[in-house]
Amino acid sequence: MRRGPLWQVSVDTSGEAEEAVAELLGAWFGEPASIYQDAETGRITVSVFTATQPERACNRITLRCRLREMCGTGLDPGPGTISWRKIRREDWAESWKRHFRPIEVGGRLLVKPSWSGQAPRQGQAVVVLDPGLSFGTGQHPTTLFCLQQVAACRRQETAQSFLDVGTGSGILAISAAKLGYGPVHAFDFEPASVRVARANAARNDVQRQVRIARHDLARLPMREGSRYDVVCANLTSDLLLQERRRILNRLHPDGVLVLAGVLKTQFRAVRRAYIAAGLKCGETAVKDEWQSGVFRRR
Repeated sequence: MRRGPLWQVSVDTSGEAEEAVAELLGAWFGEPASIYQDAETGRITVSVFTATQPERACNRITLRCRLREMCGTGLDPGPGTISWRKIRREDWAESWKRHFRPIEVGGRLLVKPSWSGQAPRQGQAVVVLDPGLSFGTGQHPTTLFCLQQVAACRRQETAQSFLDVGTGSGILAISAAKLGYGPVHAFDFEPASVRVARANAARNDVQRQVRIARHDLARLPMREGSRYDVVCANLTSDLLLQERRRILNRLHPDGVLVLAGVLKTQFRAVRRAYIAAGLKCGETAVKDEWQSGVFRRR
């Protein structure tokens, strides 16, 4: 059966607002959004790909109003240029092939798209993940930092549990399972993300090792019986601050907490809050507008 065209709905935005715009488009169309930054111009574009003609789902005026509302929260949405176009599925697939390349995380992990023929080096675990209709491919600096920490924290011959808060495409949970963590649990608020993450886990043959569920972090029980050796929370700074207790109550006393998704202008507040809760901040990394960090209990 021949499949119809896809529609690409895009918003040109700023690094400060890219995550918020991605959440807006993802919720609007029921499909995870992708973030792309042109290496030469620095232009940041957030896109969703949908089989539904966008004029039937929204209009430019309403979407512009939602973008303007972001200004009231202190975010600068940047240009805010809205565009949509019809593309053939073949063209969509080829466009991603030009932009996404395999990523090696030290000697421990190789993340690559399905069209890549790159073979892993000896001892490298392989995660196959295609970009586009899912988000979280390792290309974004915050995701890459988390991947590096997931690999660095893995102690061979030792049982370690892992929790991925806001899993997106499932890349962190899948990578953790491939590296030998267990049990591996992950959750996300967006149903589309849960659907995509489960499909990616099955594609990488770790669906029995990774439990992926739909949860709202803000509605989880304040105290949880399960505590994890490594917890990754790649979230916005407001969630990291508001739900600090829920996140910390899922961290083992000797565990490692990786926080990402934070603008560097907001990282100081996040670090201060988690230090006040009894953690110490170790390694941090700054890339473009983003800063991420590793925390352990004192």
